Amino acid sequence: MKQSSSRSDTLLGGLSGAPDVDTELTDTSLLQAMLDAEAALARAAADCGVLPAPAAQAIVAHCRADRYDPTSLGRAADATGNPVVPLVRELTAAVPEHARPWVHLGATSQDILDTALVLVTRRATEPLLRHLDAAADAAARLADTHRATVLVARTLGQQAAPTTFGLKAAGWLVELLEVRAGLLRARATLPAQLGGAVGTLAALGSAGPAVSERYAEHLGLAASPLPWHTRRQPILDQAAAIGGLLAGTGKVAVDVGLLARTEVGEVAEGGPGRGGSSAMPHKRNPVDSVLVTAAARRGPGLVATLFTAALQEHERAAGDWHAEWEPLLDLLHLAGGAAARCARMLDGLQVRPERMRANLDATGGLVLAEAVAARLAPTLGRGAARDLVARAATRPGFRDALLTDPDIRAHLSRPEIDEALDPYGWLGSADRFVDRALAAHRGTLP
Repeated sequence: MKQSSSRSDTLLGGLSGAPDVDTELTDTSLLQAMLDAEAALARAAADCGVLPAPAAQAIVAHCRADRYDPTSLGRAADATGNPVVPLVRELTAAVPEHARPWVHLGATSQDILDTALVLVTRRATEPLLRHLDAAADAAARLADTHRATVLVARTLGQQAAPTTFGLKAAGWLVELLEVRAGLLRARATLPAQLGGAVGTLAALGSAGPAVSERYAEHLGLAASPLPWHTRRQPILDQAAAIGGLLAGTGKVAVDVGLLARTEVGEVAEGGPGRGGSSAMPHKRNPVDSVLVTAAARRGPGLVATLFTAALQEHERAAGDWHAEWEPLLDLLHLAGGAAARCARMLDGLQVRPERMRANLDATGGLVLAEAVAARLAPTLGRGAARDLVARAATRPGFRDALLTDPDIRAHLSRPEIDEALDPYGWLGSADRFVDRALAAHRGTLP
């Protein structure tokens, strides 16, 4: 039997993740990140004259994940509450005898695991951002192509007034750009963690701050002014950014799913062979919409877990820190899948302008009631104009009701009524807003 190497290789994980993101979330990847932290610690301590350079070189040489078994380390972790303790034990046994006293010098388990999770987060964010950029590019194409494609906007589940599909896609685009900006901000401030047993780095003596700074430099991470063992804002920033990504892509997915309903039929997901049913041969389900929505529904609970776990006591937490590890990795897994599927969904989206126009026309012009009232308002006042149009809206055939209402005809001619009922005349600044969204998108391109 083939053993799964990443979450995307599991029976259900392939429905929620993306292989290139999940590659950064495997046990081996996390183990390598822990060893990268140990190697950086040895290098930094040697740079500051705290340990001999030959010892540092020997430690670095043995900080390779392929030398260790994640499964056995995980089993051994049950005795100590985290996998760093057995890893340090095995690393110490692996290095030459002259280097053994210097392994893990000055650090505590939380330093290594926190830093490793930060490294994993940063590494997983790279392919995640590529998927997000692809989704934004697809949304931009839709916005530009369909800036003049009219459809009815819906508010509170009901038909409301005309808009354009280009503006709807532009809204998706801006949502994705804002999500991207949040991820970049959170990534830029990801800090290394090094504080020792209680956040004083006492074991490193007066060299503690210097070692901490060099440690961060070797890892390419931000240097925190103080250890953040129980100040969990870096984790909360990541949780909020990733949760925002799931909400943003989920918004797009929900819209697509609603527009793809049989009774609406304004869009369809592309891709041959996708969306089939085991029972109904005719079905063509919006699969990417469904899966992205599912990921978005799962996100808030994971974000809530991380925020709940942030209330940590004194200098080191009992259980709250431990509660963060898997939810953070789960969030990254879901975010990768949501971003990748959102990109695929938008890139292959089939838009049906004729169906959009038919749905807009289905109420006989009622969705332009606001436009008619706006033409009456200058002479009648807004309240009276609204009441007149509302009265006409209760009668069959909205256009005929307008044309046969003497109070309305006293102020509007037949051509003026027909002009008011033209959806292209009631699009406001939709085209300009599309231009703004596309300009914002161009500003994010390399």
